[in-house]
Amino acid sequence: MQFHLLSFEGPDPYSRAGGIATRVDGLTETLAKLGFETHLWFIGDPDRAGHETRGQLQLHRWAQWISRYHPGGVYDGEVGKCEEYARTLPPNLVSCELLPSLKEGGRAVILAEEWQTVDAVLHLDWLLRVAGIRHRVSILWNANNTFGFEGIPWHRLQEAAGITTVSRYMKHRMRAEGVDSLVIPNGLASDAFDPPDRLAVAELKRRFRCRTVLAKMARWDPDKRWIPALQSVAEMKRLGWRPLLIARGGAEPYGEHVLAAAGALGLRVIERAWSKPGVSGLLEALQSIGGADVVNLRSHVDPEARRVLFRGMHAVLANSEHEPFGLVGLETMAAGGIACTGCSGEEYAIAGQNALVLETADPQELVGQLGTVRGSPAIAMALRRSGRLTARRYAWPEIAERVLLPKIELLQPTG
Repeated sequence: MQFHLLSFEGPDPYSRAGGIATRVDGLTETLAKLGFETHLWFIGDPDRAGHETRGQLQLHRWAQWISRYHPGGVYDGEVGKCEEYARTLPPNLVSCELLPSLKEGGRAVILAEEWQTVDAVLHLDWLLRVAGIRHRVSILWNANNTFGFEGIPWHRLQEAAGITTVSRYMKHRMRAEGVDSLVIPNGLASDAFDPPDRLAVAELKRRFRCRTVLAKMARWDPDKRWIPALQSVAEMKRLGWRPLLIARGGAEPYGEHVLAAAGALGLRVIERAWSKPGVSGLLEALQSIGGADVVNLRSHVDPEARRVLFRGMHAVLANSEHEPFGLVGLETMAAGGIACTGCSGEEYAIAGQNALVLETADPQELVGQLGTVRGSPAIAMALRRSGRLTARRYAWPEIAERVLLPKIELLQPTG
């Protein structure tokens, strides 16, 4: 059985913008390790090979000629890329990959991600029906978020593909669109469970041993509740906790509003970037921060450095108002950190058992919960241990074998 994943995001730095790339990386790696011939069709780096083979995984970088004119990343020139993806990818996929395999008695599964791939799915479904082989191919389309919902032709999409999403919360959100979906949760790639660099974690704790240190990594977006996080930091400062928030946002303009709000709350903000990769760069950036209350990181934090950061904090704030799944919280648990989540799609988070869970935007709620953990090393240790056990249940091999493959069998292709 062949697997073909259709996604704008992928493993190239050019193609990474958020959680979709993390999802696609982990899922393709897992399917390939399970022995399936796996193909990823994505908007890749225009300066890399159009086709690349990595064992059982084959990478197909699409729309590269457009990407050359849009160096800002995967979503730069998004409209043109969507049109090119939908127009040219399905015929190539059918003629070059599906037909040769199906003629030999094989079967194929298409897994498409997010609204950018909808037209490609509709085109692919039509081509397969014309060729008389639609019954040999399962097509699933997955929603990671509500972005782009207003432009999706839901009736046509449901006729062309089985609809999936990442949480029960998203399933209920999609019912408002008249869509009944199946839940296939996100998973964690194998490197999420690699132990953080102990010396680096110890160094972070040594530097900030007299402070209450938090991290928050999310898009600059009101849904991510950046302002309540800052208000909580300001309240901790008033209480004499000497808080420090290590923040990493995106390129969104809302970031200017967030940083201005920090200043208005009496918080001192400094910005740090680094040239060294990995943990050494992170440690260098966090040297000599003096009396700063917020450190705004301006460089990419790679997975190894993220694990150190998540493990070395008192808590990682993943306190979103609208969170379809909450991958950062789960990554924090896998690294041995304490996740502080909201209460939308983070179904893995159980308040007081494996995470801190916030039900409101009231800063006092976060201050109260963190105060309990801060005053009891035993409670903090129990949360960290339980969090790691929870994260293990969301490793991609577990999700693939326990949820994904059975639901593929459930969603039999139509004729």
